[in-house]
Parts: sequence; structure tokens; C-alpha cells
Amino acid sequence: MVNWFHLALAKFSRYKSASIHMSNESTSRKTPDDLRSARWFAPDDVRALGHRARVKAMGWADNDFRGKPVIGILNTWSDLNTCHSHLRERAEKVKQGVWQAGGFPVEVPVMSLGEMLMKPTTMLYRNLLSMEAEEVLRCHPIDAAVLMGGCDKTTPALLMGAISADIPTLFLPAGPMLTARWGKETLGSGSSVWDFWAERCAGNLSDEDWAKFENAIGRSPGHCMTMGTASTMGAIAEGLGFTLPGASSIPAVVSEHHRMSTACGRRAVEMAWEDLKPSDVLTRESFENAITVDMAIGGSTNAIVHIIAMAGRAGIDISLDDFDRLSRTTPVLANIRPNGDQYLMEDFYNAGGLRALMAQLGDQLHGDCVTVNGHTIAENIAGAELIDDDVIRTPDNPVAAEGSTFVLRGNLAPHGCVVKPAAAVEALLTHRGPALVFDNYPDLKARLNDPDLDVTKDTVLVLRSAGPEGAPGFPEWGMLPIPDKLLKEGVRDMVRLSDARMSGTSYGMCVLHLTPESHVGGPLAFVQTGDEIELDVPNRKIHLHVDDAELETRRAAWKKPKPKYARGYGQLYINHVTQAHEGCDFDFLQHGPPTPEPPIF
Repeated sequence: MVNWFHLALAKFSRYKSASIHMSNESTSRKTPDDLRSARWFAPDDVRALGHRARVKAMGWADNDFRGKPVIGILNTWSDLNTCHSHLRERAEKVKQGVWQAGGFPVEVPVMSLGEMLMKPTTMLYRNLLSMEAEEVLRCHPIDAAVLMGGCDKTTPALLMGAISADIPTLFLPAGPMLTARWGKETLGSGSSVWDFWAERCAGNLSDEDWAKFENAIGRSPGHCMTMGTASTMGAIAEGLGFTLPGASSIPAVVSEHHRMSTACGRRAVEMAWEDLKPSDVLTRESFENAITVDMAIGGSTNAIVHIIAMAGRAGIDISLDDFDRLSRTTPVLANIRPNGDQYLMEDFYNAGGLRALMAQLGDQLHGDCVTVNGHTIAENIAGAELIDDDVIRTPDNPVAAEGSTFVLRGNLAPHGCVVKPAAAVEALLTHRGPALVFDNYPDLKARLNDPDLDVTKDTVLVLRSAGPEGAPGFPEWGMLPIPDKLLKEGVRDMVRLSDARMSGTSYGMCVLHLTPESHVGGPLAFVQTGDEIELDVPNRKIHLHVDDAELETRRAAWKKPKPKYARGYGQLYINHVTQAHEGCDFDFLQHGPPTPEPPIF
């Protein structure tokens, strides 16, 4: 039975921590003349006159904006992004908070990366949004910013841009949608889709039932309510110290999300006066906190690529070795689908949210890391109450003893690959079987369900040409469909490997991010159908049983495929994207000498 008193008390605690931000007293608070926006508005010259006149042309008066911190609200709302469909309304709450604190709010729309409707993949455009966010912050008279987003790639893109711009910034997560139900079934975004699609392919679900399921799976605005990439990246943003305490756990449509939005607006004004920048918050220790949180929540495998990219923007060397090291010592505590079999993000919020989970990690976190509210991680999670210890497990009763993502290496992945063992059938953690190779996704779709396909439950399905350059864009193709003939035999998991990603809502024994990718001549390019592949997850190994001489012969005969794009952004992407183990950022966007402030002549 739910203890409603304790539930209310915990929610009050979260609200109090998120809403009352008594930041440390600073001797270096800015004056109005020190504000970045003063470069645009303060001088007595013709250029500044033009700046002020154009603001006044929109109906504002001098005392609305002069001498006040200008707070940019970067909003990724779009009619084509369900996850963010409430953000236009929330932006008004952020503005309310800015006005309350004596700032001047300006809302700036930026590209919306909606995973479900954007093709070929939002990952193709993550770096583009990061560039837009950076330049929007840099070129405008903005003293501090509130970033609004949530769907998968939106979060890392906005944070990457803010890190590079290095202007005081905090992140407001969009929040998960409410739990969906169909009859007596509790539905989870992504994970339930794959479950029910398998039953439909096996002939166990009628057209009428499928239509009812379609109507039920999306219950409200907000991102996926499983522990997919969106929920994972929100938690990571909080673990990094980029959000107010508790912000990442709040469902999109509950009243606390409105209050958190207003609190973000108020805090942004204070950050402008304090000049608390991303470079003041982000350290190697804060990134280790983010990785530890990722492992403890059973986070999406995509988080690895995004964390490495964000660290690269900050000039902090984070590698796959850091993930492997921390995964070995961090238990999975969040019993949330797809790692768990019952609970969703609304349950996680009601159980105490991320603050409660982080409190369970104790000294596994660097508690002295500073966050955007001016307090440390330890201060922000102090007093967090764990309300339901089945949803958020304690370290002595974890979902899994080790972190959710393992890094494997071997001759098939010299630079590493990743797997999420907590979401797979345990019997497949060690496996050896013959490869069935698909050269690209169209090839897979054309042949997978051929009744004469030579495939068994022991076969290792292999997909190539699905990496950053090869696809291009590194799409979520890694949860390869199980052939219909095997589904009808009752098979629901098998070993699948690729140089693709997979959705954080996906599951199964899927080995991902094989690097180097096949398109650039990685070993995956030389695998042939029938080759034996061995998987040893407990020992972090993957091996192609083909001798080195034969592999060299195959390498000599290989020719690099033609690029998919010959112009535009696609060509820019192909020419400059790094490999998965390097974060898939553009090489020219990684940390370097600071970009100067824009000149005003």
C-alpha cells in the first residue's frame, strides 16, 4: 500500500530543493554594466541605438530590458515532435520565473529533433542542433539560457552547444509521458511496441487489436516513459549538474513540471549575475557522476556516445574504458523497463525519482561536484526519500550487480562495442554461432523473412553499413528483427550484432557500435555468412573465428562504398563525423581555443 503521507512529503522535498535556490554568496557578482548584453544595449553610439530601437519596436520599454540579464529560452517545441508538444506552454512558465527574478526573457526557437517522425534518424542532425544552439547563444545579447528539450538527441545536442558557447546555462527536461494502458496491460514506449509486433508477426494479434494498441500507446505529451534514451539523457543531465535537483524525473504534464519551469527561469537570472558557466560545473568527476548514474538507472546504450561527445566539447577525455571501469562497480538500481519487467517513469517519479536513486549510490558519486543551482551534488540529494524500494532498489537488492552497459573488445571490434546484458536473455551472454550477414538494412528487409532462409535460433544475425558514415547517421537499427519463422517457433531473443545503435527502449542480445564501422574498413566489413562468432559478455570479449591471414586477404579485396551524400549538410556530416567510440561529434567542433565574442562595430 502506498504511504500517501510519505509520498506527499517526498514531493514537497523535491519541490523545495528545485524551487528555493539560495546560491552561495559570491564576491564576484556582475553589475549591470558587466552583463554580456550590455555590449549590445549600453553604449552611447549609433549601433547600440539601433539595438535598443528594434527591441522597443516589439513593444518593450527601456526598463523592461536595460540593465537586466537577458535570458535566452532555447525552445525545441514543434508540431512534429510529440515529445515536446507541451513546451510552448512551458516556455511561458520559464518567462514567468525570469520576470519574477528581475530578468528579461527572450524565447528563441531552435531545431526540434523528434525521433519518431524525423528521417533517416535524428542522430544525423544532433551535431547540427548543437551548432545552432552554440551560435544562437553566441551571436545574440544573451546573458544566460534555459535549454528546453527531452527527446533523445535533443538533450545532448543542446548541452553540447551550451558547453561550447560557455554562457551560463541550465537544462529543463521535457519529462516523460504518462503511463499508457490497454485493458489490463501496462504499456511502455518502444519495449511494448516490439513485444506486440513480435506477437503480430507470429500471428497472435489481430488487426483490430493492433489498432487498439496503436491508440493506447501514447497517452500524453512527453517523451518515452520507459528508461529509453530520452529518460536516460535527462538523468545524465541531472547527474552532470546541468539541471535543478529532481528536474529529470518529473512527468511532462503534472503540476510540478510547471513549477520546475518557473524555477528554471528564476535560477537562470541568478546564474547570469553569478556568471556560473558550464566550464565552472563540468569536470572529470562530474562526468564520472554522469556515467555512474547511467549505469545505476540501466540507461540507454546511446548514452555512451553522447557523454563522450559532451566531454569532448568540454576538453575532458572520457573513453570507453571509463564506462567499462564504472560499470563493474555500479549496480543497476532502477527497476524500469526495458531492464525491469513492470515499472515505468511515472512509477520512478512516485518512488522518489533520481534524487532518491542517487542517494542510494552514496560515496560512489563525487558529492563535491558543483551544479547549476550553486550547490553540490551531495547537498542536492541530501534528505531525498526512497518511497518504493522495488521501483528504486537498494544496493543490497539490485536489479543487476553490475552496470547496465558492458564494453566488449576483440578482433571484430578493436576499438570496442557495447551490449546491455540486463535487457537480454541470460543464456545468450555466452554464445558461439554461425554468422548470417546482411550488407545493409534494405538487404535485411528483403531477405529476413524468406521461408527458405538458412537461420536457426543459434545463428548470429549481422548487419553492416549502419554506422555514422555508412548509413549515414548511425541509426537505431541495432535491434535486428527476429525472422518470422523463428518467432512462430517461439524464439524471442537471439544474438544480433552491428555497427548501428539501438533505441534505449529496445532490448535483447544486441551487440552495438562495433568500431571501426564497416564503411571505413572495420573488421565487420570482412565477415562472411557462415563465419563463427563467439560472444563472451561476462569476460567482455567478442571474437571472429577467422585467422588473421584470411582476414588480410578479405581486407585487400575490399573497396570502400561510395558516400551517400555529395552535397549539403549530408556531405558535411560524412566528411567530419568521428567514430562511435569518439562520440560521433564533428572533428571541428571538439574542444579547442575559445571562439571570440562577436565584434560589434
